[in-house]
Parts: sequence; structure tokens; C-alpha cells
Amino acid sequence: MSNDSDTILNAVNQSAKGRRLRVPIKAVAILLGVLLIMTVVLGVWFSREPERFEVAQIVAATHDGRAPKSGSLTTGALLHITRTLLEKPGGYLSNDIIPPGIVVDNMPNFEWGALVQARDLARALRKDFSRSQSQSTENAHLVVAEPALNFDSEKWFPSAEGSYSKAERALTRYLDSLLDPSQPDAQFFARADNLRGWLSDVETRLGSLSQRLSASVGQVRINTDLAGDSNAEQSTPAPAVSMVKTPWLEIDDVFYEARGSAWALIQVLRAIEVDFAGVLDDKNARASVRQIIRELEATQDTVWSPIIMNGSGFGMFANHSLVMASYISRAHSAMTDLRSLLSEG
Repeated sequence: MSNDSDTILNAVNQSAKGRRLRVPIKAVAILLGVLLIMTVVLGVWFSREPERFEVAQIVAATHDGRAPKSGSLTTGALLHITRTLLEKPGGYLSNDIIPPGIVVDNMPNFEWGALVQARDLARALRKDFSRSQSQSTENAHLVVAEPALNFDSEKWFPSAEGSYSKAERALTRYLDSLLDPSQPDAQFFARADNLRGWLSDVETRLGSLSQRLSASVGQVRINTDLAGDSNAEQSTPAPAVSMVKTPWLEIDDVFYEARGSAWALIQVLRAIEVDFAGVLDDKNARASVRQIIRELEATQDTVWSPIIMNGSGFGMFANHSLVMASYISRAHSAMTDLRSLLSEG
């Protein structure tokens, strides 16, 4: 009888332990499910691309309605691009080390595209736009802003956001100085040669993006690195013909980098059209700037597909990279024409 009682008691104890184990496992499963849903929802929210903005309205709103001066819109565009990267939903995501930022890749690539354009413009501001000649003194605020924007975009500690916030504050001080008639040391020189230098950088960026987007389906390319100069040399021999193809896992990365780059360029070119109005009108080049903006705006159309598709060139399925490459290539070609017009028109 005693043995039977022990057996029954052991069975009851085992059953109780089983129930105690099942309760935590079920609670953990529910918690993980809730966290997964929250990660997906926040990831979708954080991946929303920022809206385009009117630079003139932003400058007027943040500077007591004072009339824009030469360079104030271009500087305001750079400032707002930097601020948007920091203050959009989810903040700056490229250096996140926890979900949902670490599992979201479209927005970090968008950020990178916009950041590259911000860096190029900051360099042009420091090197050319703010200086009257090669031996003139650099603006102290731009000396701070330009290297701060070139901080490692994926650095967590010290954080990239901290460095970009430093650049934002320096750009704000430079813009304040431009709008203050009592500070003649802060200048912006809207000259054709200054604009050509920046356009050359942008042209190179767009050309690279166009090539990488077009390589989504693979291309056989002829080496033209030394074309046009019979005496040209290069450090390492390269094959005359090569096969170039963007890796499958990187196709959407390049696509969203191009969208981010085009988004930033649209804002800057709208500001350039105003700040360099005299130069553009003198060269009859305003229509060329508007054409570039129009091509770039087409890159911002809504992507209705849940994934970036990579169909063959004339196949049954879309190839979003080739469509994007078409717009970027046309903008690149128009940029080349504009630079030539400013040089020779």
C-alpha cells in the first residue's frame, strides 16, 4: 500500500512540474511573438522615406523671415538634409546594434546615398563656394562641419549621430553668419567655376550609381579606362573585357542608395537654381537644371512591389534597378551637358 501511495505522489509531483514548465515556455513564446510583431511594425515605420521639402520656406521659417541671400538656400538644403537624417522616424539607423534598426537595410542604404551627397556639398562649400580665391582663408564653421560629416557612418561609439549633430550646429552658425549683414567674413561666391567643380563630383557619383544599377543583370564591359590618351598608363594591368554583375543580395542596397542620393540632390539643385540664378541665366542653363531635377524626381516614385525585383532585361518580370538606372543615366547625361554649358556657353 505504501508503494502505491509513493507512486501516486510521484506522478502528481511530475504532473505539477510539467505544468510549471509549460507556463513559462508559453509566456516566453507569447513575449517573443509580441517582440517580433513590434519589430516588424517599427521596421516598416522606420523605413518610410522622408518627404521632399521647400528649402526657401525652411530658411525663412528658421531665420525670422529674413530674405535669402546668396548661398543661404544651398547651405539650408545641406543643413536640412543632415537634420532629416538625424530626426526622421527612427532617427539615424545605419549604426544601430539592436532591432529593429539592425534588421532594416533599405533605410540605412538610403541614408548612405544622401550622406554621400551631403559630404560632397560640404567639401565644395569649404573648398570653393565660401572662398573668393585659392589663397583665401577657410570659413571657421565649415572647417568644423566638413570633417564632422565624414565621420564613420556605422560607428556606434563614439556615435555617428554625435558627429553629424556637431556638423549640423556648425552649418547653422555658418547660415546665421550668411544672413547677418554685420558679419562680412561669412561669404558664398556664386560663380560658374565653383558650380562646375561641384557638378563634376555629382556627375561622377551618378555615373557610378548608373553602372552599378545596370549591372543587376550582368554586363560584358570593354575596358575604356585609358581611352582618349595614347600616353596614358595605369598602375596595374586590367583585362580588356570583363563580366560585371552586382551580387544578388546587394541589388536592393544599390537601389535604395540611388534613391537616397537622388532625394538629396533634388533639394540641393532646387537651391542651386536660386542661388546661382545669375550664372545660370547668363549661360541660358536654367532649363538644364530643371531637366536634371525632373529626371531625379522620377526616381522617387512609389515602389509598389514589396521587394526589389531583378527580372531580365526583356523578361516577364520587372527589373527595378534598370528602371532606376535609366533615370539616373539621363540625369548624369544632363549633368554633363550642364557642366559643358557653364564652361563654354
